[in-house]
Amino acid sequence: QVQLVESGGGLVQAGGSLRLSCEASGSIARVDDMGWYRQAIGKQRELVATITRGGSTNYADSVKGRFTISRDNAKNTVYLQMNSLKPEDTAVYHCNAGGYSRNFFRTPFNSWGQGTQVTVSS
Repeated sequence: QVQLVESGGGLVQAGGSLRLSCEASGSIARVDDMGWYRQAIGKQRELVATITRGGSTNYADSVKGRFTISRDNAKNTVYLQMNSLKPEDTAVYHCNAGGYSRNFFRTPFNSWGQGTQVTVSS
């Protein structure tokens, strides 16, 4: 069982910054890809940014140059630094992680966090 817990969301004015964190815990042998997704009211969940274990990153066009994803492999934690926030960034942000469990079979896992609300006022 692998759990992901996000933190760092909140209310911020347009142009402001927030930093999200997500820690993976449980029976983990290794965490590979980690990422952030978001879902606004009435819209489908969309990719924000992903990062491989080696540090290769991928961003949605809408956040390039404003958001930065990073991770600490020793802590199984991924971060999302969000700068120059816009009202259209308002959404619930979900953390995702994939890897292998610490059991005899090294069962692969792909887990989601419950999400953290980010609200950007104009």
